[in-house]
Amino acid sequence: MTDTPETRVLYNEDCPVCSFEINHYAAYARHNGLAIQFDDLNGPARAAWGIDEDSAARRLYVLRDGQLYDGIPAFLELWREMPRYRWLAGVVGLPGVRHVASLGYDHVLAPVIYRWHLRRKARAVSRSE
Repeated sequence: MTDTPETRVLYNEDCPVCSFEINHYAAYARHNGLAIQFDDLNGPARAAWGIDEDSAARRLYVLRDGQLYDGIPAFLELWREMPRYRWLAGVVGLPGVRHVASLGYDHVLAPVIYRWHLRRKARAVSRSE
Protein backbone atom coordinates (compact mmCIF):
# COMPACT_ATOMS: atom_id res chain seq x y z
CA MET A 1 0.00 0.00 0.00
CA THR A 2 1.26 3.49 -0.82
CA ASP A 3 1.31 6.57 1.37
CA THR A 4 -0.78 8.37 -1.24
CA PRO A 5 -4.42 8.61 -0.17
CA GLU A 6 -6.81 7.21 -2.72
CA THR A 7 -9.79 9.21 -3.83
CA ARG A 8 -12.76 7.43 -5.37
CA VAL A 9 -15.56 9.00 -7.37
CA LEU A 10 -19.02 7.45 -7.90
CA TYR A 11 -20.83 8.85 -10.92
CA ASN A 12 -23.40 7.92 -13.57
CA GLU A 13 -21.67 6.95 -16.82
CA ASP A 14 -25.10 6.67 -18.52
CA CYS A 15 -25.78 10.38 -17.90
CA PRO A 16 -24.40 12.46 -20.78
CA VAL A 17 -23.74 15.48 -18.54
CA CYS A 18 -22.12 13.42 -15.76
CA SER A 19 -20.03 11.26 -18.06
CA PHE A 20 -18.79 14.25 -20.07
CA GLU A 21 -17.53 16.04 -16.97
CA ILE A 22 -16.23 13.04 -15.04
CA ASN A 23 -14.56 11.45 -18.07
CA HIS A 24 -12.68 14.74 -18.50
CA TYR A 25 -11.49 14.53 -14.89
CA ALA A 26 -10.63 10.83 -15.32
CA ALA A 27 -8.49 11.56 -18.38
CA TYR A 28 -6.74 14.38 -16.53
CA ALA A 29 -6.11 12.12 -13.52
CA ARG A 30 -4.71 9.31 -15.71
CA HIS A 31 -2.49 11.70 -17.66
CA ASN A 32 -1.09 13.14 -14.42
CA GLY A 33 -0.78 9.87 -12.51
CA LEU A 34 -3.24 10.91 -9.81
CA ALA A 35 -4.54 8.28 -7.38
CA ILE A 36 -8.20 8.79 -8.25
CA GLN A 37 -10.50 5.90 -9.08
CA PHE A 38 -13.72 6.53 -11.03
CA ASP A 39 -16.59 4.08 -10.43
CA ASP A 40 -19.66 3.91 -12.64
CA LEU A 41 -22.78 3.51 -10.50
CA ASN A 42 -24.21 1.20 -13.19
CA GLY A 43 -21.44 -1.36 -12.70
CA PRO A 44 -20.42 -3.80 -10.00
CA ALA A 45 -18.22 -1.21 -8.21
CA ARG A 46 -21.30 0.54 -6.76
CA ALA A 47 -21.93 -2.33 -4.32
CA ALA A 48 -18.72 -1.51 -2.44
CA TRP A 49 -20.01 2.01 -1.85
CA GLY A 50 -23.08 0.86 0.10
CA ILE A 51 -25.24 3.35 -1.80
CA ASP A 52 -28.34 2.21 -3.66
CA GLU A 53 -28.62 2.97 -7.37
CA ASP A 54 -31.32 5.62 -7.00
CA SER A 55 -29.41 7.58 -4.34
CA ALA A 56 -26.20 7.30 -6.35
CA ALA A 57 -27.94 8.67 -9.46
CA ARG A 58 -29.12 11.77 -7.59
CA ARG A 59 -25.69 13.35 -6.99
CA LEU A 60 -21.92 13.00 -7.16
CA TYR A 61 -20.17 11.05 -4.40
CA VAL A 62 -16.48 11.15 -3.51
CA LEU A 63 -14.73 8.95 -0.95
CA ARG A 64 -11.47 10.47 0.22
CA ASP A 65 -9.35 9.19 3.09
CA GLY A 66 -12.30 7.13 4.33
CA GLN A 67 -14.71 10.08 4.43
CA LEU A 68 -17.75 10.18 2.13
CA TYR A 69 -18.73 13.49 0.52
CA ASP A 70 -21.66 14.29 -1.75
CA GLY A 71 -22.79 17.23 -3.84
CA ILE A 72 -20.65 20.36 -3.81
CA PRO A 73 -18.43 19.06 -0.98
CA ALA A 74 -17.69 16.06 -3.22
CA PHE A 75 -16.69 18.32 -6.10
CA LEU A 76 -14.48 20.33 -3.75
CA GLU A 77 -12.65 17.20 -2.60
CA LEU A 78 -12.20 16.01 -6.18
CA TRP A 79 -10.93 19.39 -7.38
CA ARG A 80 -8.49 19.60 -4.46
CA GLU A 81 -6.89 16.37 -5.69
CA MET A 82 -6.24 17.80 -9.15
CA PRO A 83 -3.62 20.57 -9.42
CA ARG A 84 -5.35 22.22 -12.41
CA TYR A 85 -8.62 22.56 -10.45
CA ARG A 86 -7.38 23.52 -6.98
CA TRP A 87 -8.10 27.17 -7.74
CA LEU A 88 -11.72 26.23 -8.49
CA ALA A 89 -11.99 24.41 -5.16
CA GLY A 90 -10.60 27.52 -3.49
CA VAL A 91 -13.13 29.84 -5.13
CA VAL A 92 -16.19 27.57 -4.78
CA GLY A 93 -15.11 26.71 -1.24
CA LEU A 94 -15.39 30.32 -0.08
CA PRO A 95 -18.23 30.58 2.48
CA GLY A 96 -20.71 32.66 0.43
CA VAL A 97 -19.85 31.02 -2.86
CA ARG A 98 -20.06 27.53 -1.36
CA HIS A 99 -23.52 28.27 0.03
CA VAL A 100 -24.85 29.57 -3.31
CA ALA A 101 -23.19 26.71 -5.23
CA SER A 102 -24.69 24.15 -2.83
CA LEU A 103 -28.16 25.69 -3.18
CA GLY A 104 -27.86 25.69 -6.97
CA TYR A 105 -26.57 22.12 -7.10
CA ASP A 106 -28.96 20.70 -4.49
CA HIS A 107 -32.14 22.45 -5.62
CA VAL A 108 -31.66 23.02 -9.35
CA LEU A 109 -28.84 21.21 -11.14
CA ALA A 110 -28.86 17.80 -9.43
CA PRO A 111 -32.69 17.46 -9.50
CA VAL A 112 -32.85 18.44 -13.18
CA ILE A 113 -30.11 15.98 -14.13
CA TYR A 114 -31.78 13.26 -12.01
CA ARG A 115 -35.18 13.79 -13.69
CA TRP A 116 -33.45 13.64 -17.06
CA HIS A 117 -31.87 10.34 -15.94
CA LEU A 118 -35.30 8.93 -14.99
CA ARG A 119 -36.77 9.93 -18.37
CA ARG A 120 -33.87 8.24 -20.22
CA LYS A 121 -34.40 5.06 -18.18
CA ALA A 122 -38.16 5.10 -18.82
CA ARG A 123 -37.61 5.55 -22.57
CA ALA A 124 -35.13 2.67 -22.60
CA VAL A 125 -37.66 0.42 -20.84
CA SER A 126 -40.49 1.39 -23.21
CA ARG A 127 -38.27 0.73 -26.26
CA SER A 128 -37.36 -2.73 -24.97
CA GLU A 129 -41.01 -3.74 -24.51
